[in-house]
Amino acid sequence: MKYKQINNSLFIKNRSDFKTLLQPKSVAIFHSNDEFPRSGDQNFLFKQNSDLFYLSGIDQEQSILLIFPDCPNPLYKEVLFLRQTNDHIKVWEGHKYTKKQAQETSGITNVYWLDDFDNILHSIIHYADHIFLNTNENDRYAHTVPYRDIRLINELKSKYPLHKYERAAPLMRQLRAIKSDIEVNLTQKACDITRDAFNRVLKFIKPGVMEYEVEAEIIHEFIKQAATGHGYNPIIASGNNANILHYTDNNQECKDGELILLDFGAEYANYNADMTRTIPVNGKFTPRQKEVYNSVLYVLNESKKLMVAGAIWNTYHEQVGELMTEQLIKLKLISSTDVKNQNPSYPAYKKYFMHGTSHHLGIDVHDFAGRYTPFAEGNILTCEPGIYIPEEGFAVRLENDILITKDGNYDLMGHIPIIGEEIEEIMNA
Repeated sequence: MKYKQINNSLFIKNRSDFKTLLQPKSVAIFHSNDEFPRSGDQNFLFKQNSDLFYLSGIDQEQSILLIFPDCPNPLYKEVLFLRQTNDHIKVWEGHKYTKKQAQETSGITNVYWLDDFDNILHSIIHYADHIFLNTNENDRYAHTVPYRDIRLINELKSKYPLHKYERAAPLMRQLRAIKSDIEVNLTQKACDITRDAFNRVLKFIKPGVMEYEVEAEIIHEFIKQAATGHGYNPIIASGNNANILHYTDNNQECKDGELILLDFGAEYANYNADMTRTIPVNGKFTPRQKEVYNSVLYVLNESKKLMVAGAIWNTYHEQVGELMTEQLIKLKLISSTDVKNQNPSYPAYKKYFMHGTSHHLGIDVHDFAGRYTPFAEGNILTCEPGIYIPEEGFAVRLENDILITKDGNYDLMGHIPIIGEEIEEIMNA
């Protein structure tokens, strides 16, 4: 890992909070993610299972966490199982956790090698009534591959068919949405690195550069500051490419007079930033570009005011839609007649602003949280309005990361340039 070791009090508290949600005589099992083959003898870069990391801080493949608060054997109330290293692994793969390092990282005293898992589990599982198993229940995930957690479910149900099997995901959804101070600080670090990459890009972009050259500047700054890398595939979309919401080809020339939409964020210690800025390639907005830009910025600033504890998702999005409708009429993209005759299930503004305004942010960029749960203190959410105008050959989206607080909210990206005149000033300095 490139990042500094996280204070294990985070993971100790996370496990403690998780245990309070378990039924009596419950055992919970969390697996690391699979390693996925990329080619004949290579794997894709390993990305840890978010729930396992949240509960243990262990950032290594082939790891298992077992939690059994009521276990009659005190050695097995919390157990971490790790892949045991050897001379071959040391030479070909490098560092793996020692038991002591895993204890220091996680705050778990009892650490065993992976080979001991089956025997230890079998020795205690009959003293549990409930077995909590984890699966990916993120609303945006569609299950097609039988990943490690799914395989474990089938295996355990075959061996122990009379236990009561429970879902760990609803408990994790409840816990992960509320960020602790340590998590906020890690997210702020990711935002700070993202800011520095953006400032670097502002001084680099000019007519004639390629989108992938801009992407290279960003990853240079990320790695320089010990970020793992991109939190998600970056969007470097010049001109009409910005009207493709998930454009990631990043292979076109940035031309004079165009805008370039930059959607990127650093991942630091598995916590993510998610930022969007739209800037003029030549350092100067045209009057029309600035008019649209300022409308998007207005919607962003007004939307942030609505992001408070207790706000209801659907109501919030409806209010943002009203803000956007007002601006689109002002820009003469839609008319009052369009609004009057709109289909309530697909309002007129959706022609130019077709996506949601916010999503939760954390260990996952689209973090695990309740879609129908009101905003709460400790949530971190994006705010990302946009206006997309294919017929005019450009789009504008702006996005900041917002922490819901007791007194309202705090913009984790409030220190990143966003006002149009400030963008122009930096680019032309």
